Amino acid sequence: MSKKATCEVYCYDQEKVDRIQSELEIEELSRVAQLFKALSDENRYKITYSLCREQELCVCDIANIIGSSVATASHHLRTLYKKGIVKYRKEGKLAFYSLDDHRIKDLIMTGLEQQREGKEVE
Repeated sequence: MSKKATCEVYCYDQEKVDRIQSELEIEELSRVAQLFKALSDENRYKITYSLCREQELCVCDIANIIGSSVATASHHLRTLYKKGIVKYRKEGKLAFYSLDDHRIKDLIMTGLEQQREGKEVE
């Protein structure tokens, strides 16, 4: 970060700070942070993206898509399930996964759009 990108003197707007701090106490930001943390793993992001492209995929499909073992894919899917990103259904001996909420697709596609436009966070 260049020197020009920081304040040269320390001062802050107490009203803004107090307002935002009180909002932070109300919002469940840690849950949102956990959502982004789950998606920060490249394989979990690939899985989520894949489920944006196909409504439903079995664990074996997902393992092949990300180039992993079924056990590794299952581990990632379990993490995504616990965070409320995916849901699953059993059909005989197969487990099929899909996105748990349509807003996840919006989040994934917005991230890709942001990156394509060159607005990548450094």
